[in-house]
Order: sequence, then C-alpha cells, then structure tokens
Amino acid sequence: MNDHPSSPLVQAPLPPPPPSPPPQMPAGLSSPASSPPLRIAILLNSYRSPFLPSIRASYERAIAAVSPDATLSFFYPAESPERVALLNGEGNLPPDPSAYDLIVLGGGNTDPRARHPWIHRVHRFVLDSVSASTRSGSGSGSGSGSGAGAGAGPRPKLCGICWGHQTIALLFGGEVVEAERPELGVTEAKLTPVGRRFFASRGREGTLRLQQHHRRAVGKPPQGFTELVAGNQGFLSHDNAILTLQGHPEKDAQCARLRIHDAARWYGLREDDEAARSVILRSMEQPHHGTEVWERILRWAREKQPSPEVHL
Repeated sequence: MNDHPSSPLVQAPLPPPPPSPPPQMPAGLSSPASSPPLRIAILLNSYRSPFLPSIRASYERAIAAVSPDATLSFFYPAESPERVALLNGEGNLPPDPSAYDLIVLGGGNTDPRARHPWIHRVHRFVLDSVSASTRSGSGSGSGSGSGAGAGAGPRPKLCGICWGHQTIALLFGGEVVEAERPELGVTEAKLTPVGRRFFASRGREGTLRLQQHHRRAVGKPPQGFTELVAGNQGFLSHDNAILTLQGHPEKDAQCARLRIHDAARWYGLREDDEAARSVILRSMEQPHHGTEVWERILRWAREKQPSPEVHL
C-alpha cells in the first residue's frame, strides 16, 4: 500500500445513529444475576508506544461502563520486564490462560505479519491456549470466579481487536493485506445476517459504528469462522469461543484523537492542513456503538461453548 496517496481520503461526518432497542439476550444463554465478576486479561500489543497508558485507560473506561466489577489484568507482550513494571502491567503474557474468563488480544503498532520474537510468542500463546482447552474439553463458559491450573478449567473466550483480529485470522488460515484505504475515525460497517443475530441490539438497523485506526485488513477469512461484519471486519468461530473485530469498541474520542498525526502519513496530508484534520477529528467525535459491543462481548464471555463440531 502507498502510504502517501495523491489525494487525501477524508471521511464525511456520519449522521447520529437512530435509537436502538434494548439489547436482547439469546434464548438459553442468559447468565444468573449472581454470576461472579468476570476476570479479563488484556494484551496490549504495541511496542514502546507513548500512548500505552492512554490505551489502557480507554479499556478501563469502556469496560467499567458496562461491568464495573470486572477484574482487568493488563499484559504487554512487546515490552521488556522493566517496561512492563513501569506500565503497571502483570507481565508479558498471562502465565495461565485458564485463570481468566476472557482474553482480549488488543491492537498494536506493528505489522502482524512481521517475524519479531514477541509476535511469535503471542502466536504460540494463542495456539497453546486453544489446543490445551480443546484437549481438556470445551464445557461451559467461564465465570466461575476461581482461578484454575493450566488446562484444568474451561477454555477462556478469546476476543481479538484490530491487530488481534488480524493476528487470529493469520493463525487460522486467513490472510492480512494492505488496506486500499486506511481508516481513521468512526466508520459504519454492515452486519451479515449472522451478525444481526449476534449483535441483536443492532439487528434492526443492520450496521455497526466503531472507531477505526488501521491501514491493514483481513483479505482472506480464517477457516472455521463465520463472518459477522461484512468485508472481513468481524468473525465468530464455529465453536463460539473466539470473536474478532477490526474496529475498536474500547476507543472513545479522547483516545482516538491521540493518533490524528497518522492522517498526514496515511493520507498524504500536509501537517498544516487544518481543514482536513478538522474533518477527521469531527469523525472521531461521532457517536458509535462501543458500549453496546462491550455489553455483548461480556455476555458472550459467559455463554456456554458448544463442542468444536457445532456450527453456530
């Protein structure tokens, strides 16, 4: 992809979304009100980014808005132990995936196709988590509230966002390509028929608006997954254990604005082109469905997981 196209791509502001019906829980998948707090491991996959504390804070704000009692543990796979300590992280990678109900493989600032050692460690962590849980049996969704030894508990759900979405696609037979048009700001995407059912609160409108910040995309879908968001922008594994999204439900305008400088590099804008920058900044301020998506992700984290042979 050419990072400096001849003419800038500037997105027009989106209209405010129509009122949405209240979220619906799929039949048979509700969780009791007495369920213990979810234990969530979040992997932030950027290397030496000055924005890591702000990205972490955006996750904390977004998840607290729908589940204030959830327990969040942050990991920094690309960073040294010294940097992890400075960032108040738990480590490079979760030592025991089964100690969590949900593992979030977040965004990153490195090409997921690169061969850096830390990327290979993330790949191995994801594949080992999946294979260990497959050997021990799928069982029901987590949320038991008690830690477990490696391979001893049910498989945690895995959610890939942006870099995580692309990385999971690669690991399961998909392909990552340079996007024809990089995206910055709130963008609207169409839900597939399965996506309308999964994101029931968005089913009537059939669209999803999320903050975007990427110049790579999934060109070939992974094997064993169903497309939820058209254009290879969201997938659900056939066993209901892995969910991926190209968009950023965790990002609000406060976090998105930190990367406005990428507009110059990606779109060929002049640094002093304030008019074009203002259009992109207004796009970042548009309403989006991040809260609805997190509400659905956390309900999904508690859903029962069928056997790998079941196609949802």
